Amino acid sequence: MVARRIRLLLLPLLLLGLCSHFGAAPAGASRGHHKSKSKPSPRPAPPPPRAPAAATFDVVSFGAKGDGLTDDTKAFEASWAAACKQEGSTVVVPSGHVFLVGQISFAGPCKPNIIFQLDGTIVAPTSPKAWRSGTLQWLEFRKLAQGITIRGDGVIEGKGSAWWPSKSHLISENQTGSQLEGKMPGTRPTAVRFYGSYNVIVTGIQIRNSAKCHLKFDNCEAVQVFNLSVSSPGDSPNTDGIHLQNSANVVIHDVDLSCGDDCISIQTGCSAVYVHDVRCGPGHGISIGGLGMDGTKACVSNVTVRGVTLSNTMTGVRIKTWQGGSGSVRNIRFSDIVMKDVRTAITIDQFYCDGGRCRNQSSAVAVSDVYYTNIRGTYTDWPVYLACSDSVPCLGISLADVELEAAAAQDDSRGHDPFCWQAYGKLQAPTVPPIRCLKSNKSVDNWSSSTTEYSC
Repeated sequence: MVARRIRLLLLPLLLLGLCSHFGAAPAGASRGHHKSKSKPSPRPAPPPPRAPAAATFDVVSFGAKGDGLTDDTKAFEASWAAACKQEGSTVVVPSGHVFLVGQISFAGPCKPNIIFQLDGTIVAPTSPKAWRSGTLQWLEFRKLAQGITIRGDGVIEGKGSAWWPSKSHLISENQTGSQLEGKMPGTRPTAVRFYGSYNVIVTGIQIRNSAKCHLKFDNCEAVQVFNLSVSSPGDSPNTDGIHLQNSANVVIHDVDLSCGDDCISIQTGCSAVYVHDVRCGPGHGISIGGLGMDGTKACVSNVTVRGVTLSNTMTGVRIKTWQGGSGSVRNIRFSDIVMKDVRTAITIDQFYCDGGRCRNQSSAVAVSDVYYTNIRGTYTDWPVYLACSDSVPCLGISLADVELEAAAAQDDSRGHDPFCWQAYGKLQAPTVPPIRCLKSNKSVDNWSSSTTEYSC
């Protein structure tokens, strides 16, 4: 009996020891299973805060009437002042309205990435009282160093015919009083000018009938112009399509340009310019220059013009410099160019003189490393005209796959043969017509070492 009681007392202790040795079943496990307890799922991260919606400033909300008669300049100034203070904001010029706007400067500095959404029409005033004498531009975007975009499908209408008819309609500098009645100022304004700006985009819009140049970039960098059209009559004076000066890293593509002067004008201080898929005509073609006017130093480098069609233009692709200048034009490439009834197809002119009489001078802007590749089409006067300086001849001219035919003329004239003067380079393949006047580079090796004064 005593032994049996002892065994009954020891049995719970023995069972407790076995459980300690093999491990107890986890709490909450179903009988007969050893299932681990699952860890609780982590709480989902809160959604990121929504970025505030970009502010929109409609010029109508600032008092613009958009009836084409009321002066809306102050409403545009007020909407710009508000947008300038907010990053990524948009000035809206709505469709279905015509806004009469006088000379205005959309000036910075502003917050980054301002958008000018142009869907309506902006028209210039034609009253002489609306213009100050000496006004150089109508719509100016100035010192926007953190990004500015003009986009939309709207129109900028310059009403240039008020300035063009004849010089008798313009104010001369010494006219005063009653003489000014009914006359426009003698200085004609550019329609749209960008100055001192970075990361500039212009796309979608139309610019028409500027009093002078349509679209100008001065001291700008990182510029894109695309899906744009410029139009004015072929006889409208000095109405360049796109004008570049002191600007770098510029891309212009898929634009239609018809005007009374150069479709694209590339002036001093420009580098890294790429132009492609452009249609030009009427106009004066694609031009570098004129450079070196009044003895100035001019520097242009690394320009590529590709895939351009020129129709009924005065020149095709052209480099023009004044006598007496200094500096250089170098590394210029023209390729895949189609010309249709162009007066002079390929031009280098170091004796450029725009009106009046120009005296002969020995110094000149040096021209070197110019490449013409796959240039085809028809001309009415000169296929090739290379007139280079006696003292600073053109060096490194390369021509390949050039096929230019004389256009049919009413008087059966076949135009001129290619002309070269002091032009040195190489024909990479036979040309049509044959360009026999180009001299070999070897004959100027000694001269080329003395051109350091023309470096930029």
